Amino acid sequence: MRRFIVSDQVTRNRKCKKKYSFSFAFPYLFCNFAIMKMKFVIHYRTEWGQSLHVNISYIMADGRRQSQNLVLQTQDGDTWSSETVMMVRGRSVVKYIEYSYQVEDEFGKVLRQEWDKVKRRFMADNTKSFLFIDQWRDIPLNHHLYTKAYRTIVRKNDENHEKEASVDVPLFRKTVIFRVAAPQLLDGECLAIVGSHPALGGWNPTRYILMQYAGSYEWILSVNVDNFTMPFEYKYVIIDKKTNRLKVWEEGENRLSGDDALTDGQVLVLNGDALRLSEMPLRCAGLVVPVFSLRSDKSYGVGDFGDLLKMVDWAVNTGMHVIQLLPVNDTTTTHSWTDSHPYNIISNQALHPHYMDLEQLGELKDSEKMMSYNRQRRELNAMDYADYLAVDKVKSAYIKDAFDERGKETLRSDSFRLFWENNEEWLKDYAVFCVLRDENTTANTAEWPLLSTYDPDLVNVVFDDPDRKYRIELILFTQYHLYRQFAKVSAYARSCRVVLKGDLPIGIYRQSVETWKHPSLFYMDEQMGTPPDKEMPFGQNWGFPIFKWDALETDGKSTENEARSWWHSRISWIEQFFDAIRIDHVLGYFRAWAIPADSTSSLLGHFEPALPMSADEIGQFGLPFRKEMMTRPFINDSILGRYFGVHTDYVREHFLVRLPYGLYGLKDEFSTQVSILSFFRERNDEHSEWIREGMLRLVENVLFVEDVHREGMYHPRILAYNTPVYDFLTTEEKDAYMRLYNNYFYERHDTYWGWKAERLLGTIFGKSELLMCAEDLGMCPKSVQTVLDKCRILSLEVQSMPKEVGFEFAYTDAYPTRSVATFSTHDMPPMRLWWEENAGRTQRYYTTMLQKEGRAPRELPLRIAEEIIARHLYCPSMLCLLSIQDWFAMDVSLRAHDVYSERINSPFDSYNQWKYRMSISLDKLLEYKQFNLKVRTMIERSRRA
Repeated sequence: MRRFIVSDQVTRNRKCKKKYSFSFAFPYLFCNFAIMKMKFVIHYRTEWGQSLHVNISYIMADGRRQSQNLVLQTQDGDTWSSETVMMVRGRSVVKYIEYSYQVEDEFGKVLRQEWDKVKRRFMADNTKSFLFIDQWRDIPLNHHLYTKAYRTIVRKNDENHEKEASVDVPLFRKTVIFRVAAPQLLDGECLAIVGSHPALGGWNPTRYILMQYAGSYEWILSVNVDNFTMPFEYKYVIIDKKTNRLKVWEEGENRLSGDDALTDGQVLVLNGDALRLSEMPLRCAGLVVPVFSLRSDKSYGVGDFGDLLKMVDWAVNTGMHVIQLLPVNDTTTTHSWTDSHPYNIISNQALHPHYMDLEQLGELKDSEKMMSYNRQRRELNAMDYADYLAVDKVKSAYIKDAFDERGKETLRSDSFRLFWENNEEWLKDYAVFCVLRDENTTANTAEWPLLSTYDPDLVNVVFDDPDRKYRIELILFTQYHLYRQFAKVSAYARSCRVVLKGDLPIGIYRQSVETWKHPSLFYMDEQMGTPPDKEMPFGQNWGFPIFKWDALETDGKSTENEARSWWHSRISWIEQFFDAIRIDHVLGYFRAWAIPADSTSSLLGHFEPALPMSADEIGQFGLPFRKEMMTRPFINDSILGRYFGVHTDYVREHFLVRLPYGLYGLKDEFSTQVSILSFFRERNDEHSEWIREGMLRLVENVLFVEDVHREGMYHPRILAYNTPVYDFLTTEEKDAYMRLYNNYFYERHDTYWGWKAERLLGTIFGKSELLMCAEDLGMCPKSVQTVLDKCRILSLEVQSMPKEVGFEFAYTDAYPTRSVATFSTHDMPPMRLWWEENAGRTQRYYTTMLQKEGRAPRELPLRIAEEIIARHLYCPSMLCLLSIQDWFAMDVSLRAHDVYSERINSPFDSYNQWKYRMSISLDKLLEYKQFNLKVRTMIERSRRA
């Protein structure tokens, strides 16, 4: 038996010293086995019933992998350890080992995993015994240093990070391997070690030992410690590559190796924590603008990817580093103005044809057609807004003409073949969906006579159909050019140190390629929205089906693979073009507001996921549960008179059925809000509208909403205490109902939602290199900020929507560093309109936030707009991203003549069109030197350049 003494893990405190004695006992083995000997030690506190495991991956020379899940043991509940041996038969040789830790419950379910974006990877050697003394790795506090956004802005898109975090280092008779993460290093810097032993420089700053770069901002060094006296002290230092001089020592106390001597064949891995050195803060300014809002002399009535190139130039001129966009995915379902909503995406990958730069597509050979298109372009560009239908007509015709001229040549090119090979999986389904949508004049696949249910074999038949070949190839041609143009913008922006920040919608349009191909991933009988609040008493109903989050978590089922693959492809596509992402409605990853598909009002919704109540639990709150009375619309003569007045008899006769005890029920054909609206769709007289509204309110007159997926479980209806049925409860029943109501909405779910969301966000975004920014506005559970902080996701700070309860406005000086500061979003009125629409609120803001005296001006003055923007630029937030309208508020020549036209979206208006366009072309804006210099000066003075 060979005995090995392993030193304690790296510690900052010299007083904290421990000894770990381990023994390896191995029988003699046949020579055709390669033996890997390893010991693992880690400090970690678990709860009762939990166990700690290490996942080991053995990487062979030929690239194959073998995995092992090793259970660790503990005697005190704090120090966990285990040893293992891996034998590989035949000639296979283990080249590297990778490992990470995870916590499991007694049933083997993974409860928590380490951050393993940067792998613990080491060179293998079957003649050595590896001893790993580790610490649990959470997502690092400086996680933004690992993102594509930071590399684009600060590191000038250094590609060294893509190198695997491993390097072959020599191993000696007695070896210590030092390894440390140092993402703080800038261009021209490298890492070294200086220590107490003469072989480590004897603390002489000129005798440092250079480390090797291992990729992913990890540095490694192996040292022969055959003649070392243990323990020894050391520190990491930063070296200037040009001068070879020591620039700075890392902070904190000296690091310790431990005080036990190594024996022959041992490799001690000092896998320490990150480099203890503050990093250069990430402070950037930028703008928020939809692509469709851009304007140039060459565009066709709507912004396009060519205009976006010019917007990058403007960002460079003004010292901005971020351009945030709305979704650029295709939204075409009806070829009407409703397709202007950028969040109604029908494909995760397909880009919207409106964003095609026709200039890059090339001029047509037909001079008469070109003259006609140039005339239409001038007419469209003369408009103050983006006319979706007019643009759609002109651009579709131009793309078709271009395809007729050079489409065949394009589809035979090597460039297109490569595009097709990389995108065939989604592009074929998208093309077939679009063709059948137009053939059937509906995107509702349930109404299609062919392929109403997705069938991959039948999709291939339709795709290869000669009669549909022209339309299919036109779609492929369009997406190919859109992809090339957008990729060109992305590459150009990165070369200019400008980050493109995308937008990941929380929902997928109900009638889309995604729901057609992956119906098992969505609750199609429910739709997403928001609960009622002070601003919108009836809430919002977005119509999106709700994602089945359990599909990501269920072990061993096919839906898990499908769901993970679906999300992985979605994020991978985004990463091609963007360096940062806005996570739309991040609350949806904690809980969605699920509204039944046959309802229009959000009042009948409930939380999903949630912990609904059984009849017995409701009774335990002191409320006897009566299903018929509490879950069906409660209707009696008193309520009918209140809702319908002179129309009561008519309603009673045509829409209701009599029940015992003087009650009424709704006829089956009028039992849902959707059926009621359908009946009254062609009846627009005053009396019909009165009856319609009353009927819709009757459907909402319930105390509980039944859970359609869990039989016998119920959710309290939101704001039910304002309904007539609540008034018919006794005093005791009202008290009991309010107890369970408060429990459900304010106490019951917070920990549950936080736990679920942390797992979901980690599963979906954990391996992504995007800088994650959450849209976390609205009625947030307490756990939201905690989880976002754990996941290192930036929050969104809007001054008029403070996170602190009881405040009307937020203080910009108190914004967290890990946040995005803005004054308005696309769902809000921009700065000028916000200032004018509520005089009382503006006066309070003028007095308390701006600390001005007297009456606030009715219209926003230029100097006040500049001061508001300056306060946001000076706040602690990493990013300060303001809408283009708010930037323009500082200059009278750039402001829109009509302040209301600057609003992008009105969520409370279901007939709202997304049509805002910039008031000035980018060509002129680039030449507007005085304004551009002002913006650049403000950004530089706030140290965001």
